[in-house]
Amino acid sequence: MAACDLKGRGMLVTRASHQSEGLTRLIQGCQGRAVCFPALEIVASKRVEQARELLRQSWDVMIFISPNAVHYALGLLPDGRIQGRLLAAVGRATAAALESAGYGIDLLPVDRYDSEGLLMLPPLQQLIGQKVLIVRGEGGRPFLGNSLQARGAEVGYAEVYRRVRPKTDPEPLLKCWTQEIDLVIATSNEVLQNLIEMLGEKGLPLLQRTPLLVISERMRREAEDRGFKIILLASCADDIAIMTAIRNWTDHTAQRDQGNLS
Repeated sequence: MAACDLKGRGMLVTRASHQSEGLTRLIQGCQGRAVCFPALEIVASKRVEQARELLRQSWDVMIFISPNAVHYALGLLPDGRIQGRLLAAVGRATAAALESAGYGIDLLPVDRYDSEGLLMLPPLQQLIGQKVLIVRGEGGRPFLGNSLQARGAEVGYAEVYRRVRPKTDPEPLLKCWTQEIDLVIATSNEVLQNLIEMLGEKGLPLLQRTPLLVISERMRREAEDRGFKIILLASCADDIAIMTAIRNWTDHTAQRDQGNLS
């Protein structure tokens, strides 16, 4: 990633606290301020035994939706290994989590790191008679599973974690918002929804006026529908992609400001 200078701008990092360290470090390394306000918490699933039983079975394809899916799935099998002929990861961070645990990645999207990108891969086009396990959080988006079923697969879901909204007093953040927050980073529609609910009616106008960084076209459309004025789009959810989008934004802002002074 090319060097950038955020010139002390404040970035609201809304990731779960256990996943924000890397992005926070990069922001600070670029002379920015990372303001951590987790809008999501990850906790163990209420369906642990069902998920463990599915993970113990053999599958033609096992698809991991997120790094959290990898972490919690492996935690359910402390003495065994996942049994997938082909292992798939939706994004680079998920692939890295599998690789750090000693697993090779067979399927990873090339340019688009989401379910739609995964579905473009040739091995997932014809799945008649094949068993596919999707490892995810409770209540995940049905699009991927429905698409695989339409291609002939027998699909199972190992729901190994769940997402909850933190109970955090927003008042200290709202009091300093205008002085401290220059950009909001949200990496899922659920995070964005939680943030809106956490900030309440008082905070919504502030949030809508602040530039918002999202990580997919689907999120961008959702943000537009919710009244956000300035929306930045990162290519995916990993730290480097987010920082690249932030750098492009700061460069554009600097050029615009320079033009106004000319």
